[in-house]
Amino acid sequence: MIDWSLARRVSRMVSGPIAPSVRLPGDLDALARDAEERVVAYTGLTPSGPLPPPEAVDRSQWADANLDSMRKLMDPVTQDMGPKSGPLRGPLRSVAGAVLAVEIGGLTGLLSQRVLGQYELVLLDAESPTRLLFLAPNLLEAAGKLDVDAEQLVTWVGVHEVTHAVQFSGVPWLRPHLAGLLRELLDGMDVDVDLSALSKLRSREDIEALVRSIREDGLVVALAGPERRDLLERLQATMAVIEGHAEHVMDAVGVDVLPDLDKLRAALDRRRANRSGPWKVLEKLLGLELKLRQYQVGKQFCDAVVEREGVAVLHRVFASPEMLPSWAELEDPDAWLARTGRELPPAAPA
Repeated sequence: MIDWSLARRVSRMVSGPIAPSVRLPGDLDALARDAEERVVAYTGLTPSGPLPPPEAVDRSQWADANLDSMRKLMDPVTQDMGPKSGPLRGPLRSVAGAVLAVEIGGLTGLLSQRVLGQYELVLLDAESPTRLLFLAPNLLEAAGKLDVDAEQLVTWVGVHEVTHAVQFSGVPWLRPHLAGLLRELLDGMDVDVDLSALSKLRSREDIEALVRSIREDGLVVALAGPERRDLLERLQATMAVIEGHAEHVMDAVGVDVLPDLDKLRAALDRRRANRSGPWKVLEKLLGLELKLRQYQVGKQFCDAVVEREGVAVLHRVFASPEMLPSWAELEDPDAWLARTGRELPPAAPA
């Protein structure tokens, strides 16, 4: 349904000219190994196998990887889009597919200019390999704009993304749990496409304007009753835990590896007022974008639990899906502690 070759062409046009190959400071392989050791030691989560090797990529490579992942997500959603019958069914479906391709490609191209790193995980395809991506030109550009040490920024991003890799590799139920929530949500969604939009596109500026217009609502619009809004909240709460936990771990581990930790935290918090990260493309396309405040709630929850009860109690959130906090419990850690108990969970079988 979606013209993915068109999406790729639009993405490359919007992301800008291919930058000369750049080399990141430091040793990415050594950074990733060290980050894994520190994250495992702090969290107690043990990866089930080797984590993906770090890869320095440019904007077009990152965009291509995300479009490939998005194809596996979006094709099942859009296969029945458009008129179900009639003489114009084929042409209208083709036009709708082109509009979606322009919007997806344009959005991916814009994001490729901001994302610093990504643990790439295709939730709905368990066979797809995971990847640990460092967007080299963006990292060097951000270091200059933020006036921070480039090698320390790369280390920061590495620890954050390695934490995601450890989460999903060390918690066997996490990926299928999120995939189940996402499948259930997608099953109840229809796609809303403005077929007149394609005729208005004349330039890169037109494409960027179209993409910006769908940033708030997303491409996929949920026609949801009360139970689906509850499902959406559960999905958002789970993602907030994952991101907030990575932020918490970053601060805990970063004390020993980042001399300018406080400066980096302040600079990146300012940058994240227009946040980017591993969930950005998915959230934008589904209209599930979590605002910065919500990610702050996830980190504040983790910080509060550790301060009151210790890190071992925090990591009870990964014991089972039932132990995940609700959105209300994220905002009230004492309620989560009261529900789950303050004693340590039993040790997992060897």
